[in-house]
Amino acid sequence: MNILNESYLKFQFVYPQEFSRIVELGLINIQPWEILVDERAKLRYEGLKSRYPDRKIIPFAQRRDCDDVACWDLNNEGKLVIIHDYASVGYEFVKEYNTFWDWFREAVDDMIDFVNDEIV
Repeated sequence: MNILNESYLKFQFVYPQEFSRIVELGLINIQPWEILVDERAKLRYEGLKSRYPDRKIIPFAQRRDCDDVACWDLNNEGKLVIIHDYASVGYEFVKEYNTFWDWFREAVDDMIDFVNDEIV
């Protein structure tokens, strides 16, 4: 599994250790969220860059049930943001998190809700 690296991004970016650990453990499918690796990461990065050229964001996860994408916002001290992809410029921002673990906790809660909805 590959994530976006500096040679692809063309600038220095170091993934937080907690994110790297999640990828190392193979925890990439947290339904409805999916950690972006390989070609999916590149495609989403290029798409976001073209649709929101004023944002310097690095996507790391996407929801499968909608167009929400979790990203590091390099214009905002590296905080995590949820972008609603394909929304008009200026209307794409959904939510902000201070840390990866804050996002991950909510992603796990989303998974619990998602799985419970499938069972019912």
